Amino acid sequence: MPLGNLADICSSFAAHFHWHDSRIAMDPEGSRIQDDPDIKVMMAGSTLRKVKSRSWKKQRHFRLLEDGLTIWYKSRWAGKGHTTMSIAEVDAVREGHQSELLLSVAEEFPADLCFTLVFHGRQGNLDLVAESPEEARAWVQGVRKLIHKVQTMDEKERLDQWVWDWFLKADKNKDGKMNFKEVRKLLKMMNVEMNEDHALHLFTMADKSDSGSLEIEQFVHFYKMLTQRDEVWKVFQDYSGDGEKLLLEELENFLTLEQQEGQKITQHARGLIHRYEPSESAKKQGAMSFDGFQMYLCSQEGSVFKPEHRDLHQDMSQPLSHYFISSSHNTYLMEDQLRGQSSLEAYIQALKRGCRCVEVDCWDGSDGEPVVYHGHTWTSKILFKDVISTLKEYAFKASDFPVILSLENHCGVEQQAVMAQHLRQILGDTLLTTLLDGQVPQQLPSPQELKGKVLLKAKKIGGLEECLDENLMDEVSDDEDTSNGDGECCMSTEDTPAEGLNHDAKHSKSKLSRLLSDLVLYCKSVHFHGFEHARSHGKSYEMSSLGESKAKKLAKEAGTDFVQYNSRQLTRVYPSGLRTDSSNYNPQDMWNVGCQIVALNFQKAGLEMDLNDGLFRQNVCCGFVLKPDFMRDGSTQFNPEKPEEWQGYKPLRLSIQVISGQQLPKVNQKEGSIVDPLVRVEIYGVPQDQAKEETLHINNNGFNPVWNETLNFFIHTPELALVRFVVEDHDKTSRNDFMGQFTLPFTSIQTGYRHIHLLSKDGMAIPPSSLFVNIRIHEIDLTSQI
Repeated sequence: MPLGNLADICSSFAAHFHWHDSRIAMDPEGSRIQDDPDIKVMMAGSTLRKVKSRSWKKQRHFRLLEDGLTIWYKSRWAGKGHTTMSIAEVDAVREGHQSELLLSVAEEFPADLCFTLVFHGRQGNLDLVAESPEEARAWVQGVRKLIHKVQTMDEKERLDQWVWDWFLKADKNKDGKMNFKEVRKLLKMMNVEMNEDHALHLFTMADKSDSGSLEIEQFVHFYKMLTQRDEVWKVFQDYSGDGEKLLLEELENFLTLEQQEGQKITQHARGLIHRYEPSESAKKQGAMSFDGFQMYLCSQEGSVFKPEHRDLHQDMSQPLSHYFISSSHNTYLMEDQLRGQSSLEAYIQALKRGCRCVEVDCWDGSDGEPVVYHGHTWTSKILFKDVISTLKEYAFKASDFPVILSLENHCGVEQQAVMAQHLRQILGDTLLTTLLDGQVPQQLPSPQELKGKVLLKAKKIGGLEECLDENLMDEVSDDEDTSNGDGECCMSTEDTPAEGLNHDAKHSKSKLSRLLSDLVLYCKSVHFHGFEHARSHGKSYEMSSLGESKAKKLAKEAGTDFVQYNSRQLTRVYPSGLRTDSSNYNPQDMWNVGCQIVALNFQKAGLEMDLNDGLFRQNVCCGFVLKPDFMRDGSTQFNPEKPEEWQGYKPLRLSIQVISGQQLPKVNQKEGSIVDPLVRVEIYGVPQDQAKEETLHINNNGFNPVWNETLNFFIHTPELALVRFVVEDHDKTSRNDFMGQFTLPFTSIQTGYRHIHLLSKDGMAIPPSSLFVNIRIHEIDLTSQI
């Protein structure tokens, strides 16, 4: 969750600012966290062994800095550089041999000395070994306490921390003060090009003691002047009668006219005053000061994303085919498809991001244990049973709703039986092994009914109707199914027959273990024979996997048929085998026709994963999003190629005034570099909705650039549209550099004056970077268009 625009809060909240002498915030019980014995160990410092491989294990000195939220470490040898990391970057701490790397050196380092720091996003783990069990325990418990502190900080504490971070960066000689030379460097670090005379003027005004330097309280005053938000002040003045505060009725007017929040408006206004107004006297008057107004606009309630859409707000009792499902391709890979590392961490990261369909490519192992890797490539191998153990532990930490295990089976019958045994023994009751009500379904069960369950997607001997027939042959014809699951290998199955397959010149059958087949219930893999065949012969529990090219061709040529088909049955789409660099296709093309399982390479950051994260950001990031009603109707006539012909066609006009930016991230970390930012708004949806518009760039100002430009869009199918806000550093001679983005469904947009809290390329929050916009959405009178 983005932390909010703390710099903005700082500018108005400085008058109420109180700095803790300890530099570390108080815990809920009121005692200082620095008095905690584990934190004391961390602040004193420890020599820990950093493990990067089985052969690279070197000692480094680690300690917690005085701010209480930054870990500093360096080599023991003098002259080497140091590294810092923020506790905010750390997602979790694992004790003992809970990483593949530490497990591989388990004989050398006992479990009670080992621990792993796990970071948010795609950043690799940090495996560490302490010199004593007591020291390891202190670091594990201490980091966990600090993670909890970061997660439970209120806005005041976050403000304290943010200002202290900048003070530390600027105070180069560590004397607790900043002279003007250090302030000038600070401005460069903060991404702003400022006239030196103006900077000196602000410095002199803040230097109340005329000492030629600023202490922390004076620095806060300096920062307040530096972060003056004139554009927010103007909005406040438009609705304030006396220019000092918003009375309850004035705040109601603002919320109604600008924010278009019309329900229970008096109750809502009072709630905002209670939550964001720092002045007790203003609260008693039922009024909101400029401080409180700015804090509200910078909060999650003032953000572009509807707060109620962050919660579980959709109906979860409809058939699985009625949902988009967050899905991963070749989930085991950390990098590319040819030489990349296969890792359990890849499964952990995908599941933590809300992925609900993971893929496992299984091959016969040399010692009787099935292995997982990308066949016919140089990718490394991991054990199938370790993948299932990882699934057992992490499947339901981010979401309670079901996980589909998409099995690409290349194993012989013997190791298929081993796979079935591991699935049953490791997953236990978590694995769905019987029909929910004992009846063959006419439609798929719902996510609600399948909560906490793992479903196996694979080939099956016969159908659910015949599952008790012991006379069935243990063979699956290629007429029913593809010869190796989904046919996803880089080399085609026609050229390289998978192990365990008996090939005939005219006909091909694959031997399938009954033990494995019996575990397949609602997700039977079948070959796709066309929409007409599916209408007359298809079963709700049968699903097909299509390569991106075939799926895109069907979407263009038979959009309505595809939408109707996907209202009844599941479709999985996967990237082309030619994408050896783990690049992704645009998932929007597949969502437009209702494909549910649109599998992407989660390890590859970029536009496509931004869209995936944007779609699944709603509904508490549970990995399931209910499709629009016109995609759930089996007789629908909706065609994404011709949305205007659909009887429910209701286009909208989207108008976005890009007002300003706040503390945009630096691209080039060189001290003197300043960005030239521009904002681009991109629309993704049905083909007619694909559009991009951008502002001009602002020279040399990433700190508080002001655009005041309006971008307009015509949205034909709002229910399917995604809106992506992108900030780039303009470059005249080469491609612009990416700075930050935020993507969300059109239906989740809050209108009015809003802040957009930017995310990194990796999808992580980068506070306090944000955009300030004013959004308007209007219905279009179609009669006037005729």
